[in-house]
Amino acid sequence: MTDGAKQNRVNSTPSSRRALSSRKLTIYSDGGARGNPGPAAIGFLILGPDGGKIAEHGELIGETTNNVAEYTAVIRAMTVACETGADEIDYFTDSELVAKQLSGIYKLKAEHLKSLFAQVKEKEKKFKRVSYFNLPREHGKIRHVDRLVNIALNRAGH
Repeated sequence: MTDGAKQNRVNSTPSSRRALSSRKLTIYSDGGARGNPGPAAIGFLILGPDGGKIAEHGELIGETTNNVAEYTAVIRAMTVACETGADEIDYFTDSELVAKQLSGIYKLKAEHLKSLFAQVKEKEKKFKRVSYFNLPREHGKIRHVDRLVNIALNRAGH
């Protein structure tokens, strides 16, 4: 896959499909909280089929946990992706938990994550295919979105 990084591939395909011309996006995201729970932020990067940047975003999301921040990053990135007319997504995150829960490999047990999980699954229905990949934190693009998280936190004085 990208940058020759070792990764675990996790797939999820929505049950409903939308007829669009083939257009695949690549998304990288991260979410983090300082304190867990604590001040939290998200970051994401969306690349088009040619690898060009479509969107990049970092945002403070208030006081929450790391896992809520990771899911919030997926929701925000998928919201932007829905606006592009894409029909396929390769989604990369350093959160093994999120990637494997969204793929159905891990069972979702935490009550406080269920509504976030449901929001992601609803957004997936707008695409023909969404595949999730778990990348190590050291991967270049994951480091990039981690910087977006830290910039948002630092700007807010956290």
